[in-house]
Amino acid sequence: MSSAPLFRFGVIADPQYADLEPNLALNRYPANSLVKLREAIEDFNRHDLAFVVTLGDIIDREWKSFDAILPVYEALRHRKHFLLGNHDFAIAPEHLGSVPGRVGMPSAYYDFGYSGYRFIALDGNEISVFAPPEGDLRRQEAKDLMKAMESAGALNGQRWNGAIGDAQYDWFSAKLREAKASGEKVIVLNHYPIFPDNPHNALNSDRMLALLAEHDHVVAYLNGHNHAGNFGVSDGTYFINFMGMVDTEDSNAYAIVDVYGDRLEIIGFGREANRTLALR
Repeated sequence: MSSAPLFRFGVIADPQYADLEPNLALNRYPANSLVKLREAIEDFNRHDLAFVVTLGDIIDREWKSFDAILPVYEALRHRKHFLLGNHDFAIAPEHLGSVPGRVGMPSAYYDFGYSGYRFIALDGNEISVFAPPEGDLRRQEAKDLMKAMESAGALNGQRWNGAIGDAQYDWFSAKLREAKASGEKVIVLNHYPIFPDNPHNALNSDRMLALLAEHDHVVAYLNGHNHAGNFGVSDGTYFINFMGMVDTEDSNAYAIVDVYGDRLEIIGFGREANRTLALR
């Protein structure tokens, strides 16, 4: 086994900060996430990381919550990448179109390269009943999707899930082909899981899973959203659902991923598990 990783990066899922009383039924403590995030960033700053990615649900609700949590990230000495989740849109309607800009994202979905890898960051909220503005056709599309899924007995036809639209799907497909042509391995980032089968999966998880099955250079798919965490392997791709930072009163959850030539090593902190994932 090679002694040093090619590179390392940090992962945070679902800090879901808001100045709220705990939700004891769900064991979520939104106000405590500022302290947990500071702790994670202090830890990340002790390591040589290429970047840190936050897999969505930066806030629990309310536009003003961004004003409290985003300054905490300023202590991070590494490059940072954000994705958005469903809770990031639990805000006043006039702010819905401003969320990507508020957190400094180049756009709602994007990609970047690092050391022979292509990271593809998806906007899983595109087709949903919460992220598009009122009256947008994408809201109706989400309702139609959920209705069809309910009829089919699918677990994940839930109003807290979303899907990527056709244009984004085509972009995603093109990025996968480009990476293949360039000899890059791919890691996909999304707020929503697509495997294993779960009530939190993206509304169009089957379509996305089928697309990934066509590409043997997709190493891993990383997501949050299901705070309990999850893990699966399908067609040679690892599906890693990181645990929600917001859960529990004081135990944290975040990770560092070490990328080697022959494997990924996930180093879990707090409730997050350690994993060694051999690459094909």
